[in-house]
Amino acid sequence: MITRVITPSLIKKAGVGLLLLLLIVSCAGSKLSSAGRGGEVTGVSGKTFSEPTPYGMTLVKRGFLKMGIEKEDSLWGKETPVKEISVDGFWMDETEVTNSQYKQFVMWVRDSILRMRLADPAYGGDETYMITEDKNGDPIGPYINWKKNLPRKPNEDEQRAIESLYVTNPVTGETLLDWRQMNYRYEVYDYTAAALRRNRLNPEERQFNTDIIVDPDEVVMISKDTAYIDDEGRIVRETIDRPLSGPWDFLNTYIVNIYPDTTCWVNDFQNSENEMYLRYYFSNPAYNDYPVVGVTWEQANAFCAWRTEYLLKGLGKEARFIQRYRLPTEAEWEFAARGKDGNEFPWDNDDMKSDRGCYFANFKPDRGNYTKDGNLISSKVAIYGANSNGLFDMAGNVAEWCSTIYTEAGVEAMNDLNPQLRYNAAKEDPYKLKKKSVRGGSWKDPESMIRSAWRSWEYQNQPRSYVGFRCVRSLANTSSEKMKKGKKR
Repeated sequence: MITRVITPSLIKKAGVGLLLLLLIVSCAGSKLSSAGRGGEVTGVSGKTFSEPTPYGMTLVKRGFLKMGIEKEDSLWGKETPVKEISVDGFWMDETEVTNSQYKQFVMWVRDSILRMRLADPAYGGDETYMITEDKNGDPIGPYINWKKNLPRKPNEDEQRAIESLYVTNPVTGETLLDWRQMNYRYEVYDYTAAALRRNRLNPEERQFNTDIIVDPDEVVMISKDTAYIDDEGRIVRETIDRPLSGPWDFLNTYIVNIYPDTTCWVNDFQNSENEMYLRYYFSNPAYNDYPVVGVTWEQANAFCAWRTEYLLKGLGKEARFIQRYRLPTEAEWEFAARGKDGNEFPWDNDDMKSDRGCYFANFKPDRGNYTKDGNLISSKVAIYGANSNGLFDMAGNVAEWCSTIYTEAGVEAMNDLNPQLRYNAAKEDPYKLKKKSVRGGSWKDPESMIRSAWRSWEYQNQPRSYVGFRCVRSLANTSSEKMKKGKKR
């Protein structure tokens, strides 16, 4: 804002008209503002925003934690860095994301592709499936018209469009959704990179030290992720390094094939008869309430982006206050898992089962005896008790992706305020830079590996039959910490 001082000489030059205008603005301002009470500054009032409780989530209030394992691990002889950290409050899914919930994502992607195909002249060209004009007739988009229902009795062209999304096994004759077409495109604006002082568009704003002469021709290089589909239908992902040119440089584009890798059941356990899980774990409704597995870190991030998009479309003006869904940081995950008393396990003692002999989690209690706790593989979510934060299966069942990159230094390399280490690895980066933190242990892990502080990792593009995820959402405002816990599934 530029402020200009009004002097007597200026008034004399400008004449009575300017003086009269200044008086009118001054009087109008006093009527419109809440100030003017004896000249005191009273502040600007406005309508407050009360964040609605997200369905299926619980509130984890801000707090303090000694992150890491304080005593040396006697089994593995491994020391884990310990650091005192503080985290802000956030919403967290009460359970891991289930097959049923992830299927909704897959079906949404399928239906969006189908609507675009029905608008294609090659399949009848029904333009009403796409929105290309606003209410004033001006060109926009094009956007998918979700208000247009899919045909119940498809004609010949519509039937061809539907059939184009499926493939038939030439040997068994089984018709299946063509998973290779299930690609989801999304964009993420990197607010952090855009806010860095070194990335200011005006070179003079990049340096506060007045002893340093600013070079107005200095070239700042930025990196951004982009993706596209080539002529052969393959996803091409690139990380572009280029000179800073404008705010669009911080908009990253991703295209991810989002169908779970159901073959992980046979690839993770060779010389094992797991064909039933390969064929039915994700597709059969009997497993709807089981945690989704075979999902990579990249696919989990795509789900978070879609979940945010899906939510915002259902909200009105208050959508601008809603924080996006995302994977938890490693610090948030451990803080939430330990519960309100910072326990080593999500429950309030170091025993693995209750006085009645019931286990507190789904894990591997003995050598080769996966069934000792009542389960063979993963189990339905929320069949074991919740921790003091109202979260289920924070130990065992399936391990969970975090947003944090994995380093041996761990928390020592992080800040003590909302700790996080983030790195979006480029395709050409060494594979070791694509390790992401995985927490909680799984149905196949022993007792020591399901502790809240135990750190593990997996490559970001590697699906596993024992790794899933849950989402978190930052609080839009601190008053939300007074709100009640969200509805249960």
